[in-house]
Amino acid sequence: MNLGGLRVLQRLRRGRMIELKTPGELQAMRAAGLVVWRTLTAVREIAKPGATTADLDELAEQTIRDAGAVPSFKGYHGFPASICASVNEQIVHGIPSKTQVLNDGDIISVDCGAILDGWHGDSAVTLAIGEVSKADLALSAATEAAMWAGIAAVSSGGRLTDISHAVQTAAEKAGREDGIEYGMIVEYGGHGIGRQMHMDPFLPNLGKPGKGPRLKTGMALAIEPMLTGGGGETVELEDGWTVVTADGSRAAHWEHTVAITDDGPWVLTAPEDA
Repeated sequence: MNLGGLRVLQRLRRGRMIELKTPGELQAMRAAGLVVWRTLTAVREIAKPGATTADLDELAEQTIRDAGAVPSFKGYHGFPASICASVNEQIVHGIPSKTQVLNDGDIISVDCGAILDGWHGDSAVTLAIGEVSKADLALSAATEAAMWAGIAAVSSGGRLTDISHAVQTAAEKAGREDGIEYGMIVEYGGHGIGRQMHMDPFLPNLGKPGKGPRLKTGMALAIEPMLTGGGGETVELEDGWTVVTADGSRAAHWEHTVAITDDGPWVLTAPEDA
């Protein structure tokens, strides 16, 4: 999750100390991350035509609480739900609703966070509802590929914008292969995570490599690209949360929480065989 109201704050705080976790603390974050993964897996099973986004939210909250965890998002700066459910042209922070019915051909990004024993996990997936167009499937695949490229660029001793550059490069490569220039959402990006959901540093999804803070073992980052099938301009709706594409094009969002270790990136919100 990357709240629009926090993005400026995150930028202002980039120069502060970035929290380093011990191996035991990263294991605790892993436990929280697996709660998130299991929750998204459960939500995926019921995300079908006819379901409402409130149905997804109810299942997510129950799954999180059954694991002894607490939803990160519910009540966070006043957010009213346990997941963000962003449908079609909605990019991020969509509020689940009983009146938002999923239809055949929709795509939805589900962003989920959980707190377990004081530690946060945060992850997002984009799901296809029923029979989805090839263009929307390609958009989601490009966004997921950009996320994994960013994760692959995580290396102790590297720089923060090495990740940014990898995300951008992968998105542009996918666009060339798909014959479309995907829109990159630049106002929103990844973030540090640990005992708080949003921590230093802010992680842009594009930029030149070799800049920003030095990456160190023990850091944890949420890596989360957002792409659109059109332009990169955004509009925040009157609800104060939901962010949509200005041109009405569809959007996709993928995210994982990743720890930096001496052996490379450790994805805390995915099973070991992901």
